[in-house]
Amino acid sequence: MKVSLVQMNSQNDKAANLKMAASLVDDIVAAEKPQLVVLPEYFAFLDDDADAMHASGETFPGGETYTLLSSLAARHRITLHAGSVVEKSGEHFHNTSLVFAPDGTEIARYRKIHLFDVVTPEGVSYRESDSVTRGREIVTYKVGDITVGCAICYDIRFPGLFQALRDRGADIIVLPAAFTLSTGKDHWEVLARARAIETQTYFLAVGQTGTHAAGRKACFGHSMVINPWGHVIAQSPDFVTSITATLDLDYITRVRTNLPVASHSVLRFE
Repeated sequence: MKVSLVQMNSQNDKAANLKMAASLVDDIVAAEKPQLVVLPEYFAFLDDDADAMHASGETFPGGETYTLLSSLAARHRITLHAGSVVEKSGEHFHNTSLVFAPDGTEIARYRKIHLFDVVTPEGVSYRESDSVTRGREIVTYKVGDITVGCAICYDIRFPGLFQALRDRGADIIVLPAAFTLSTGKDHWEVLARARAIETQTYFLAVGQTGTHAAGRKACFGHSMVINPWGHVIAQSPDFVTSITATLDLDYITRVRTNLPVASHSVLRFE
């Protein structure tokens, strides 16, 4: 199975971001012919102003972002895991991953569960809960016979979610992110490899890179594909680009047979 990760530097210009996302997807599909393509967190609009983020939101199904994603998936006959976008749902907003099948139909919608409310070591404040409401559902979907689990960015620090995805049959876990530069340089790879090792899945960590919010904030990038043994098998440089990896799905079975940690667990998460 071939997967492609699209690393972006999204800004507070929705039209430009959507145009760039479509162009990057077009290019990587033409070059690599992947079955699964993944975009980063907040690929359609990224800013540090809650009102601006809300204004970029859409109600699904429908809206220009939703329509573009559906058409991209159908035109290229790919499964498109659309990072995350701002979803308007009644009076609430969510940080939401949308997934579209090769016929353009929506097959999964995951609302980020863990919200990033922190102050970084450099004193930069992030208050995601000022913009969005957390989700409550664990979500998986299928690419052929393969089960894929959904998570977003800050979720990576909460292993219970990933054990729940593994218990629900996930062979691949996708984590779109806009991971901060200050935490990413120390924690991004360590956490991503740990989640892959403990769940014995292929872990696709797809990041934003560079600065946004008029240079006030920066993302770490370093999008990665990690195998079930915890080895990084593909990694992006620090600019807007796409990377591709071929996943050996039989390797998942070999790792789980030789080190059957799931069968040794005495806990199950709901």
